[in-house]
Amino acid sequence: MRQFPLESLDLAPGRLVEWRLHRRGERADGGGEGPVKRASFNQDKHFTVAEEGRGEDDEFSSWLAVTFEVSGTLDRCALESALLHFVRRHEVLRCEFRRLAGELACEPLRAQDIGLGAVDVGEFDSAEALRTFLADSFTAQIDTLSWPLFLMGAVVREGSSTVYLAFDHIVCDGMSMPNVVSDIQTAYAAYTAGRDVVLPAAGSYLDFAQEQRDRYLSISACDSRLDHWKSFIARNGEFFPRFPLDLGIEPGRTYPTVNEAGPLLDARQTAELESRCRAAGGKAFMGVLAAVAISLRQEGGPGVYRGLMPVSERGRGDWLHSMGWFVNTMPIEFSVAEGEEFAEVMANVRAGFADLLRSVDVPFVRVWELLAPDDFALRTWPFPVNFFSYADMRKCRGAEHHDSWRPTAHVWASRTNGTSSWFQRDACGLHMNSIYADTPQARRTMTELRRTLREVLLEISGAGRIPVPRGQWTDRAFTTARV
Repeated sequence: MRQFPLESLDLAPGRLVEWRLHRRGERADGGGEGPVKRASFNQDKHFTVAEEGRGEDDEFSSWLAVTFEVSGTLDRCALESALLHFVRRHEVLRCEFRRLAGELACEPLRAQDIGLGAVDVGEFDSAEALRTFLADSFTAQIDTLSWPLFLMGAVVREGSSTVYLAFDHIVCDGMSMPNVVSDIQTAYAAYTAGRDVVLPAAGSYLDFAQEQRDRYLSISACDSRLDHWKSFIARNGEFFPRFPLDLGIEPGRTYPTVNEAGPLLDARQTAELESRCRAAGGKAFMGVLAAVAISLRQEGGPGVYRGLMPVSERGRGDWLHSMGWFVNTMPIEFSVAEGEEFAEVMANVRAGFADLLRSVDVPFVRVWELLAPDDFALRTWPFPVNFFSYADMRKCRGAEHHDSWRPTAHVWASRTNGTSSWFQRDACGLHMNSIYADTPQARRTMTELRRTLREVLLEISGAGRIPVPRGQWTDRAFTTARV
């Protein structure tokens, strides 16, 4: 499973069917499953940005989507049952959000009060027309301020079908996507065989959000749990770590986005990279992060890497198989000075990550509000921020079926004032997806950075050392979508 632009999806034509949610009963506060609950810190900030943008006619839109294959002639009744089972299983998918006395409230509909209706959209005779229709539908219909907060459908053909779901970020994160695929594929197989659906327990994200608020809403800027952030800010000079290369961004502006993805290493090269990392006392993701830091320095960045890194919060409770925004964002820093050997840089990364883990509990949004209130009032991060994300998709639920299910994740954003990059490892190797501001300078900068990064990764995986001169590499393998 990997992440790349929807426009690059190999999607055969067929008949498009959508399943649309409807209410069959009362809202949760009118006899539902329990009292109204408060949104998480991530959800509250996301919703607030949407509210303010709507009020000032300056909207930012985004979505996360996943597609996967169902082989053979589609059993539409079984798929509809599987989709309904999926929605009823995850409470956050049944939520509406609204302000109550300043707080963002989650109001879940009861599972039995959710229904689905199938709509035959029509036949599409070209992949390009189909991809365009889906992208336009996701953009038009995924609205943070309106229920429902996701779409479901399938492209039906004689021998196979492509199922798709697109979500607002308020109900899920990137690591929810494997759970989407595994839940629906497992339920579909059970319904087609006339069996009961058996899935692992999945706790409600609403319970996670309530627990998080109970623990951290009352903390102040003087709390000792913020010491890690404060020391980072003191060394960094500000709350956010800046992306260290020129993107041609004017202060206060956002830009349409470029969405690019492509391979960095094949499976053999990635295995060799992991072997080099383990020999240096680290893990594969540490080696990728080290390579990114080295590449940034070789392109003109500093000898100390400072960036933000998302960390999963699924391990603390019964959340591993849940839908929700289980992500904390943490600062990481380490030396990547010129002249240091690969083993030295890996030791620095390992130490930086250990420091991060010691303070990982305090939610990023709460820290942001307490320690950088002026920046918190903005609808975007104040300038291009250094951001690194890594996921090994071979370890996620259902990975043993990915060859036949062919799942893909897709992320889209309408505008940005910086750049974000996600790295995924799967059975085929290491891949990179970047979304960044569409400026001439940003295109040049990101092209050069990818070239350097691939050379650094190849040298580390092949020889266990950092290359000094930067070689040549063409970017033909990368696919680009201009928004």
